Amino acid sequence: MPHTVTLSLNQQQLELIDLTVARGAAADRVALVRRALAEFDRPTPPRPVEKRDVDLGALDATRELLLEHVMQPGTGKALELAAGQVLRIEQVEGGQCVDFNCFNLHDYKEFMHTGRTRTVHGLLPTTGDFLWSAPPRERAMMYLLADTVRCNDVLFPRCSAYLYESAYGQPVHTNCHDIQAEAQREYGLTPDDVHDSFNLFMCTEVHGGRGHIRRQHSKAGDHVELLALMDVLAVPNVCGADVMRTSNFSLKPVKLQVWRASERDLASVPPVKSYHNQRTPADFAQPQIKADRALRRDAAYVPRFTNVPLQFTELCIELSDAEIARLQGAGLSAYYGEDSGAALRDVLFSWWEPRFLA
Repeated sequence: MPHTVTLSLNQQQLELIDLTVARGAAADRVALVRRALAEFDRPTPPRPVEKRDVDLGALDATRELLLEHVMQPGTGKALELAAGQVLRIEQVEGGQCVDFNCFNLHDYKEFMHTGRTRTVHGLLPTTGDFLWSAPPRERAMMYLLADTVRCNDVLFPRCSAYLYESAYGQPVHTNCHDIQAEAQREYGLTPDDVHDSFNLFMCTEVHGGRGHIRRQHSKAGDHVELLALMDVLAVPNVCGADVMRTSNFSLKPVKLQVWRASERDLASVPPVKSYHNQRTPADFAQPQIKADRALRRDAAYVPRFTNVPLQFTELCIELSDAEIARLQGAGLSAYYGEDSGAALRDVLFSWWEPRFLA
């Protein structure tokens, strides 16, 4: 006996469905939904990602050393890196987390974005991954050439003075936000310009729906190497967390080296495709950076939102008894109750993501 289930879909959802049909995934919209339901409980293994574990810094003698600096506990350092230069961040004693951020040297509003990096490369970026800038730029800023520990984090935010005062009762304490702010103050940036860090040598995991920090296992000489793909201001700092497992309950110095990349370094970077929607200020409706801090309404403002108002279409799907049973067994009633259409829409897009998300 057929059962009719109605999906309410906006034009953007329908467009994705139609694009998927056009790729040959199904004969039409209805067939695609039925395929999604049939395959929903079959997990797709993650696509294997090729990682490079070669320590290029140790093997390549053709590099030229340009600068060396040792960051002492509680300090950071802002470094200008031209495109094609490599920053090597090395453990002196081992067991030390390093917070890292970077800005486009010629436009500080373009900065490394842990959220985009996390979305593209997962929670533990390592050799072969990129550091991406924030929307709307979304460009590859740096490339991870080498990583001897393979335990870096983009889940946890930087620690702050507030954290130590509120959680530990310590109003004055080394913390990554203030260290980062002081290091980049050399280039005229303020504490408001600090962004969430790429936490190097920080071992984290997720269980029970929450992130957890583990003790780390880096040793003296362990390092990460980052190749600048554009001119950047790189700002590493010695993480100030000595009352957490982050750096095994102590603070240690960290060595920095800047190298001119070799031909082999440059050749190791995979091609990165450019897209129209990687926008620069020239593409903005309001390209000027605000110089004052107060927010005032622009009387000439006219809203221009994309695809607004959304337009909804009902897509009716006839399901067999077996398909209805499958839908009811999908475990979605806790979210949608008796709304079979909403549950089926969830099935469709949940099924789509691991198969077609690039």
